[in-house]
Amino acid sequence: MCRVLKVSASGFYDWQGRAPSARAQANAVLSERIHRAHADSDATYGMPRIRAELADQGVVVSKKRVARLMRAAGLHGVSRRRGFTVTTERNWRERPAPDLVNRRFVADAPDQLWVADMTYIPTWAGFVYLAMVLDACSRRVVGWAMGEEMTAELVVAALNMALATRKPASVIHHSDQGSQYTSLAFGSRCKEMGVRPSMGTVGDAYDNAMAESFFATLECELIARRTWKSKAEARTAVFTWIEGWYNPRRRHSALDHQSPMNFERNRNEQESVMQPSRPEHGLTTASLGSSQAPTDAVDNPAASTIHA
Repeated sequence: MCRVLKVSASGFYDWQGRAPSARAQANAVLSERIHRAHADSDATYGMPRIRAELADQGVVVSKKRVARLMRAAGLHGVSRRRGFTVTTERNWRERPAPDLVNRRFVADAPDQLWVADMTYIPTWAGFVYLAMVLDACSRRVVGWAMGEEMTAELVVAALNMALATRKPASVIHHSDQGSQYTSLAFGSRCKEMGVRPSMGTVGDAYDNAMAESFFATLECELIARRTWKSKAEARTAVFTWIEGWYNPRRRHSALDHQSPMNFERNRNEQESVMQPSRPEHGLTTASLGSSQAPTDAVDNPAASTIHA
């Protein structure tokens, strides 16, 4: 073998007994971190999210190196299946709301635009249905409900959860023209709470693309990889996935690989830093009539009371 490869026998035996290089040792440590991050994601993360996970741990590494080590370890993320689940049944006797979104799923702040839809989850005992409300800014699931039938009460329950947890001042609620969303009960609840309903056209998934994208993620990462014997098992799995994984931990490419809850938390912290500090007790130079007045007020607490 040495003669064919044109290397010396002494060089071969030296290589055979040599300790791993510093690069090989570093790759071994990095591979262990990659394995752990991949397992924590329930084997759903690919290279971009694994790399973001490592960056949060203080490990800066190139895309190609992460991809190469994942390929060597046989690790890969899950990919979405094409197509959409159709659960929309239009009631032609009910008048739909106008389309206030026009496929522009963009919001400057949370609780300006919500998107909503329904899907079904198969179990050995039959279907269970999920209605959800998603915030367009943070991609956070702000409301959801599960039931055994696709009823107006189900979508109202999801809306009520969103209203109770978020308390929006004025929000657009965008959905398809399913009979549940055009129902009198849902419309009355929106009117009562100051929610502005919006609906896309019939049979066009792109008019509610953000909600369809969420359900594609749910199907890819949970539904297509699991089976449940009972509806109770499916309910528990969906609850764990939404509240224990998607909202607090799952990294979203549209949020610079932050989870929805971390995105909202970081956004709130940035806004609080940018806001100017308010003077205590309403004291200002103009109200006191002298540039020296604030100092006097600090030295003399009684002066603060008088000027305020």
